Amino acid sequence: MFFNSLAFAIFLPIVFVLYWFVCNKNKTTQNTLLIIASYYFYSCWDWRFLFLLVFSTFLDYYTGIRIEKSKKDSGRKFWFWLSITVNLGFLALFKYFNFFAVSFSELMRGIGLKSSPFLLDVVLPVGISFYTFHGLSYVIDIYYKRIKAEYNFVDYSLFVSYFPLLVAGPIERATHLLPEIKVKREFDLQKAKEGVYQIIWGLVKKVVIADTCATYANAIFDNYTSMNSFSLILGAVYFAFQIYGDFSGYSDIALGVSKLFGLDLLRNFNYPYFSRDIAEFWRRWHISLSSWFRDYLYIPLGGSKGGMWMKIRNTFIIFLVSGFWHGANWTYVVWGGINALYFLPLLLRKSNRNNMDIVVLDWSWDSVKVVGNILLTFLLSCLAWVFFRAKTIADAVLYLKQMFTNAQFSSQYLANERYNYELILMIVLFVFVEWNNRTKEEPISEGKTMLKMALAILAIIAFGTYSDYKEFIYFQF
Repeated sequence: MFFNSLAFAIFLPIVFVLYWFVCNKNKTTQNTLLIIASYYFYSCWDWRFLFLLVFSTFLDYYTGIRIEKSKKDSGRKFWFWLSITVNLGFLALFKYFNFFAVSFSELMRGIGLKSSPFLLDVVLPVGISFYTFHGLSYVIDIYYKRIKAEYNFVDYSLFVSYFPLLVAGPIERATHLLPEIKVKREFDLQKAKEGVYQIIWGLVKKVVIADTCATYANAIFDNYTSMNSFSLILGAVYFAFQIYGDFSGYSDIALGVSKLFGLDLLRNFNYPYFSRDIAEFWRRWHISLSSWFRDYLYIPLGGSKGGMWMKIRNTFIIFLVSGFWHGANWTYVVWGGINALYFLPLLLRKSNRNNMDIVVLDWSWDSVKVVGNILLTFLLSCLAWVFFRAKTIADAVLYLKQMFTNAQFSSQYLANERYNYELILMIVLFVFVEWNNRTKEEPISEGKTMLKMALAILAIIAFGTYSDYKEFIYFQF
């Protein structure tokens, strides 16, 4: 079930009515309803994989209690590593087994040895990377005594399986979401309105921007060998806005839906394409994942406390692991490595935390420099996105080679679409709207709200029937 589907448009109001008018007596009935709704939401994809979700939930619930109750360090370590090993084991089995098998087989053939990989005929369970990381952060926090174990199984189950964030994040922390789950929610009309505005804006990002850009980006990437430099540049830009509109749109919808139920999720995007350097970009892009790796991998590795070599090592580990988290393909690892290389000059100059404030422009030469830095950061991101989007590393390299060597900048007709100048204008308008609202979560809620909502809904309806690209990119991760 997708957020941008008719099924979800029916599902959400039903759950909303039951939540506030039938199950509003106490937090247990509220949470139980949301768990049932979450399991139904997940089963709409494939009910057979519900056992993984339930097993992962029970595993971390039980091991968390055992860690807290163990009086000896050996017992605490046993339960801690049991949870870590089983969670990562399932993730490795479903997501990475075939990748490693094929990579090892290719390595053997590369040195002259015959090798036929043994592959598993399994489907990647949707959302496994997200709910696994929910459970891992919970167990790690208990082990290091940052939080107490949760003894209420209903409350903990909702933390793991809550449907708005179940299949594509944000990656929540027990320290943030569990306290909200453990109290009865009262209906807040203002918060509900904010939720509706954020849902609508998320749908604009997904249906109007991402899905339209996907049509063109797919046509260009799938036929890149016959495209000139201008078209390939557009393809990279279209994909940059496709993945931003797709993933940040999903996050906006998830946050908006949660506000309808009186819950606040962690913000996952903060206008990343207005960043002035790569460090700022990663503070604004997929914030929940970046902060997860910072807190549970970068800092335990030593963070920035050691010498420069340790900082460089830890930075590369973080980016490479982040790339590998996204998928079982070397293209993602290379994408992570490229971003690490982008980050390296800032680290060496100790300037990676220079841009911590909101971008403000005025009529000065300093503002010209700021605009230049924003454009440069966006350009670097687009080049890296080529590896993220390409099927193989060779395809990405050839795509970039064709982009830089073709040197033809005439307009090309795409076989499945008309000329794409209209899309360029739409992206410019979208950037203008986001720029003027970069201090807010979404641009609808203030000033002429009804007019903005009407225009947004009309755009969603119009483009929803125009585009045939429906799925969310991050469902595959």
